[in-house]
Amino acid sequence: MSKVSVLVVDDATFIRDLVKKGLRDNFPGIQIEEAINGRKAQQLLMRQPADLILCDWEMPEMSGLELLSWCREQDNLKTTPFIMVTSRGDKENVVQAIQAGVSDYIGKPFSNDQLVTKVKKALHRSGKLAQLTAAAAPKMLSSGAFANDSLAALTGGKAEVIKPSAPAAAARPAHAPAPTSEKSAAAANPGSGRGQGQLRLPGGAMACVIKALSLKEALLVVKRGELVPQVLESAVLDLEQGEASETARLNGYLHAVAAFEPKPDAEWLQLTFKFVDRDPQKLDYLSRLIARGTAQKHFSPGA
Repeated sequence: MSKVSVLVVDDATFIRDLVKKGLRDNFPGIQIEEAINGRKAQQLLMRQPADLILCDWEMPEMSGLELLSWCREQDNLKTTPFIMVTSRGDKENVVQAIQAGVSDYIGKPFSNDQLVTKVKKALHRSGKLAQLTAAAAPKMLSSGAFANDSLAALTGGKAEVIKPSAPAAAARPAHAPAPTSEKSAAAANPGSGRGQGQLRLPGGAMACVIKALSLKEALLVVKRGELVPQVLESAVLDLEQGEASETARLNGYLHAVAAFEPKPDAEWLQLTFKFVDRDPQKLDYLSRLIARGTAQKHFSPGA
């Protein structure tokens, strides 16, 4: 019996690793291939078709929509389940993907449960879920099957550690006292910053203030509520700037969560949000925002 194969396509290592971990944890025996963009995925599919394709939309060289259109033109890929995994959830984008022949949609950021539900649905429709279950049954994995999972694996080993705006902020828990410079800024006006945006997490969305911005990360301030951001949680940062109200959706994860105020019930939280996109258009947008003065400078002690 041949293995059930899934092709994961995304230019962000962190997202690919997140998807792969979710698949391996919930579908023992599944065969996973990966590609960094649509062009690489196309080359892989020409050699060996997949049973399911999980694909990002915005990627360099060939986008997810272009890959989808190409797949639907191939005799052996016309009916292959194709799930778009993207932060493009606007109605016009959804309609565009449906017209191109998409099978389903997963919005970024996504929870593990959302990923598993969509994959099960797609595999069930194609008749592959029963095959996968039957193949995995005789090979029940031991409790230590995923012992090698680690922070390095989850982030693809590429999450750079930089100097945050306060020493050891990445390691400081949310209830720890914030340095004097941060306390003063927060006490004076916690909401002041270089711009505003919306941070979308698997559990919901929250408004945020962009305190600093670089091509690799953003320093955000959010008001603490029922939704408390977690370190290593995947997220999408929506930025809207300029007279034309340009909007960029930047994929990433929370590298650090710290408190502005020296008390356990701190009202304001400071987040370091690492970008994982490598899409030239998004990098160009960030460059223009920085040049425009939305973000005054890169992170440095006392910024």
